[in-house]
Amino acid sequence: MHLSEIPNIKHSNSDNFFLLAGPCAIEGEEMALRIAERIIEVTDKLEIPYIFKGSFKKANRSRVDSFTGIGDEKALKILRKVSETFNVPTITDIHEVSDAAKAAEYVDVLQIPAFLVRQTDLVVAAAKTGKVVNLKKGQFMSPEAMQHAVKKVHDSGNKKAWITDRGTMFGYQDMIVDFRGIPTMRQFAPTVLDVTHSLQQPNQTSGVTGGRPDMIETIARAGVVNNVDGLFIETHFDPANAKSDGANMLDLKHLEKLLSNLVAIRKVIKSL
Repeated sequence: MHLSEIPNIKHSNSDNFFLLAGPCAIEGEEMALRIAERIIEVTDKLEIPYIFKGSFKKANRSRVDSFTGIGDEKALKILRKVSETFNVPTITDIHEVSDAAKAAEYVDVLQIPAFLVRQTDLVVAAAKTGKVVNLKKGQFMSPEAMQHAVKKVHDSGNKKAWITDRGTMFGYQDMIVDFRGIPTMRQFAPTVLDVTHSLQQPNQTSGVTGGRPDMIETIARAGVVNNVDGLFIETHFDPANAKSDGANMLDLKHLEKLLSNLVAIRKVIKSL
């Protein structure tokens, strides 16, 4: 599929990578609009096709007292508000079959979380909405295995599937990105590199996932050099106080410099 098929997408013919970016979770309307406005300023300046990302709920949490959301319908309405305010497409992740049709009423792209990408009923439900389906590669899966997830989407009558690599488990408490997987997965579908989740340090004894945000540019540069179609970056104006994944998110104040560098690298790579 071509990016231009996504409603309200801008700069789809710029020959840049596309960007999925926003906070990990929707914490409220003001924060979502504030983050979206700043990202749109930067992506318009750099002519990067952009989709606003925000989870309407967080189902995969380390502890029962971890933040899970502000309410499904409330968060989904905020995603719609972002879309209508800035004329920008949106993406959110779903966790149950019933989430697919519900979220599809509000967003343009449905994301299947990495831990759930082998759940056939969930993938098929997302595909049958007709929305773009972003399939996150399981931390436990090979790049080659993702062709089967893509095929489930296609066999459900939907040709609009993406794959997102979010790292592979390395021992108990670390993730690695195997960049050999990018050209492999690009054979099956457009491929995105999830920069920030790839830097998570899960399974901490505190029950709060850690991360290495200092390595964001390192991983992102390597993805661009290896021809990823898109980048996924979670960002917040106050990561230390974000309600989810603050330890590995990019501080919003660093986004413009990061993306400027990545666009420059992309131009060099495309000229070779």
